Amino acid sequence: MTTLTRHRLIGIAIAVFVFIADQWMKRFVVRDLGLDQVGDQYELLPFFDFTRTNNYGVSLGMFEATSMEMRWILVAVTAAIACVVLVWMLRERLLGDIFALGLVLGGALGNIRDRYLFGYVIDYADFHIGDFRPFLIFNIADAAITIGVVIILARALFMREKPKNEQDAAS
Repeated sequence: MTTLTRHRLIGIAIAVFVFIADQWMKRFVVRDLGLDQVGDQYELLPFFDFTRTNNYGVSLGMFEATSMEMRWILVAVTAAIACVVLVWMLRERLLGDIFALGLVLGGALGNIRDRYLFGYVIDYADFHIGDFRPFLIFNIADAAITIGVVIILARALFMREKPKNEQDAAS
């Protein structure tokens, strides 16, 4: 097995792990903690609750799907984006970028599955300091997507490997 093949398999494994962890956690929150209604809450720590919300939009609640047509448009658009991320990951050569793209892909697939099955994404992670909430309520998929994008941006801005020779630079 070549190094590149191994890197690609690592990326796919990361995506699968994120997807499974996301879906398991959503199931745990809804079924095991009993947070089956919007607004249901379970206090875990003084600064962290599980608070059930249904997100009908995408990032930061934008582009809210208020109709069946919009729901399926969001499913189609996010699925197309996930396909682009998969192709990018399979073409990428650097393990750090493949790792980050695996996070993004797994998170995207977790949220796409929710939207396909329910028409919304289940969010539950609620960090707060008293009544101050510095973040919107989110889920593992959202966190993986955010971390993956931050890694991609940081690597693009600060850690890009240089071509090994002049011929690589010209291509």
